[in-house]
Amino acid sequence: MSAKNLDRKNRFRSITVGFRVSPEENKELNRAVALSGLPKQEYCYRRCMEREVVVQPNPRVQKALRKQMEFILAELQRIAAGEDVQSELLDTINLIAVTMNGLKGGESGE
Repeated sequence: MSAKNLDRKNRFRSITVGFRVSPEENKELNRAVALSGLPKQEYCYRRCMEREVVVQPNPRVQKALRKQMEFILAELQRIAAGEDVQSELLDTINLIAVTMNGLKGGESGE
């Protein structure tokens, strides 16, 4: 029998939970995971258990923020050309605002 794999809090996670999402929901979930800096499993676990998702500033989070800001710029340029505002843009802006607000409290002297 193989050795048990324990997490950092000495828990043995032997149950698998899976669920289906639409392509749009998958995109939104991946965006939130990237901005959190957490692995997808940990992000989903914390959200499902209504636990706080604390964003730890690191290069991956910075890269995800830059990528999402580029998306927002492209969408704003599209809107300036006369097209309609999509709800995905507003969701992304809201997610970035929450992330940046959380990072602001964690940084020291910047």
